[in-house]
Amino acid sequence: MNTSLATSAASFPVLTPVAWPDLVSHRSYLVRFAQRRLRDPLLAEDAVHDVFEAVLSGRAVFAGRAALRSWLTAVLKNKIVDTVRRNTGFESPGDISDDDSALAIECPQPRPDEIAEQHQLLERALERIEALPATLRDVMRLRVLDDQPTEAVCRELGISEENLFVRIHRARKQLLS
Repeated sequence: MNTSLATSAASFPVLTPVAWPDLVSHRSYLVRFAQRRLRDPLLAEDAVHDVFEAVLSGRAVFAGRAALRSWLTAVLKNKIVDTVRRNTGFESPGDISDDDSALAIECPQPRPDEIAEQHQLLERALERIEALPATLRDVMRLRVLDDQPTEAVCRELGISEENLFVRIHRARKQLLS
């Protein structure tokens, strides 16, 4: 057996299966934690349920590098962020008095006049992009608007990465003037 393979395999953490009773013993703590942050008991229950579902389905795997409760709390924090993102614009989590004020995101719905103004700005920006010279316009369409990877844009246009970035810079400079 190759010794370099044995050494590198030993550096990977061993994944530890988590038993259901171990998970359930932390449930009340996790629910209280989620309720303090979400300020909604139903959303908190859903977030904890999502944690257990992720653990049991294998999407979240305990590597044993921390205490089980710490790891479950970390997974729960990610689920809370997902919940807040999913509900942004529909409900606000309210004022959070804990140190985790980063989760206290208030995102009011834009007014109709704000939406119309944003549409007009977007239309003007798209018109200005279309008015660019073809070499700059193609780069802006492919890389910025279509969000294609750098390699794909370079391959399609037959240019180097450096040239791509120069063209993007020039296009942005023209758009700002």
